[in-house]
Amino acid sequence: MTNVEQTGGEALISALTANGVDAMFAIPGIQLDWAVDALSAAPEISVYVPRHEQSVSYMADGYARVTGKPGVGMVVPGPGMLNATAGLSTAYACNSPVVFLVGQIHSEAIGKGYGNLHEIPDQSGVLRGLTKSQELVLDRQAISGAVDKAFAAAMQGRRRPAAVEIPYDLLIAKGAAAARSNMETAAPATPDQKAIDKAAELIDAAEFPVIYIGGGAVDAGAEITALAEKLGAPVVASDNGRGAIADSHPLMFNALAGRPLFAKADLVLVIGSRFMDIMTPEVSWPQEGKTFLYLNVDPADMGGPRKGTVDILADAATGAEALTSAVKKRETISAEQARKIKGWAQGQIEATGTLWDYVAALRNALPDDGILVNELTQVGYLSRIAFECRQPRTLIGPGYQGTLGYGFPTALGAAVGGSGRRVFSISGDGGFGWSIQELATAARYNLPVTLVVFNDGFYGNVRSIQSATFGRNYITELANPQFSDLARAFGLDYARADNPGELHAILAESAASDGPLFVEVPVGKMASPWPLLRLRPMGGGAETDYSDIF
Repeated sequence: MTNVEQTGGEALISALTANGVDAMFAIPGIQLDWAVDALSAAPEISVYVPRHEQSVSYMADGYARVTGKPGVGMVVPGPGMLNATAGLSTAYACNSPVVFLVGQIHSEAIGKGYGNLHEIPDQSGVLRGLTKSQELVLDRQAISGAVDKAFAAAMQGRRRPAAVEIPYDLLIAKGAAAARSNMETAAPATPDQKAIDKAAELIDAAEFPVIYIGGGAVDAGAEITALAEKLGAPVVASDNGRGAIADSHPLMFNALAGRPLFAKADLVLVIGSRFMDIMTPEVSWPQEGKTFLYLNVDPADMGGPRKGTVDILADAATGAEALTSAVKKRETISAEQARKIKGWAQGQIEATGTLWDYVAALRNALPDDGILVNELTQVGYLSRIAFECRQPRTLIGPGYQGTLGYGFPTALGAAVGGSGRRVFSISGDGGFGWSIQELATAARYNLPVTLVVFNDGFYGNVRSIQSATFGRNYITELANPQFSDLARAFGLDYARADNPGELHAILAESAASDGPLFVEVPVGKMASPWPLLRLRPMGGGAETDYSDIF
């Protein structure tokens, strides 16, 4: 094939095909014309065109989160790339393997400040700060290899976005088809046996070991379950780790239930998590008086301020499997204790009243393999701990980036990756404003997304915090459209639910249907979920006495 002549655009699309891409997300523009033309001759790749570049990166992220495969996005340089950075930063925060293709100005004009169309200073520098790997291609023959390296980088070790920039003149240029490079993802490294043995010795000597899992453990559920069952030890999940093990497993606990478990623990094994508080430069639980062990594929997540007695450099599955072979069988927590702790946490959740009722309506209407894309709204906050996860990769959130407005476009990408599975996307009326235009995308591709907008007429969480802190609020009110008219203007079916029971009925019907649905849920003031969120309660609370629960 090396004697076949291709344009750079054809070389790019050939590289995508060779890397198994069957769907991608893109907005065309002049610097991408030759790549887009080549896509027209590649029917094996379905191209989804949203209405804003931020949705390109969000949709690629949603696709990657559901499938575990790289999600591919492509945008023009300069403002197109900058528009997409919110989604790129979210993918970075959530360890999502996005391959981000970005056009560039003419290769001989880069860095010269000539004022070329879409030129910005140091586009490469912006991308380097938001990706695991970034390459600016300056040779037409290097296009295929750069794409191969990006796919390998996105999937190798800690998964994160990888970017490739290609000047438009190189997409036009012709050359011989490149020979394929072998960029297969390397097998996970074998963990150091001395570290495994030392960790096993400490675990066996502990009175009450607890396992804590993060987003790096999402595909290691079977291996971590085997370790937990051998130890009879509880497993507590971070927001990103939820779903790795089904919540119905007797040893699986959410972060709220994790509070009494951590209070009692004398040893904590942290797997695939940064284990850092989201608002302070502190770890997620005080380290004094406990032994901490860290198992992570990224050494950056095992350093200070964490004080690990043993650090195991390995991916979650390989490390958990090695530990399972090394530890002794035991029972750490009894079935009765586990039920009591779960009941204690569930009682607090249900005490939020209507807020919990809405979460329950979502869970009870969504099929087990359905996908919930969670947003920054009051029902969404409680869903972080209260929505029952039954399968991996079915609860998607923005991670520490907390990207308001990410939910609906991410849900559209999740629907593409979900291959027909129903996706529920929940947003507040504030966050939904970021992506109103993507109603057109949902309608155009008839995606199985049920959009639920909880409408209180405010940036509700900001209003609540301002009122509690200052006794007043400022610039939090919203001027919303008539959502019924809006949905129908874009060709979507519309429904309104005035209470949790009505919402459940509407959602259940949509789960058995095809295509998108817009559901508006007018809401007023509800109970605050914040006292129940995070392993370490806001304002402290790690010193609380939970002994009566045991």
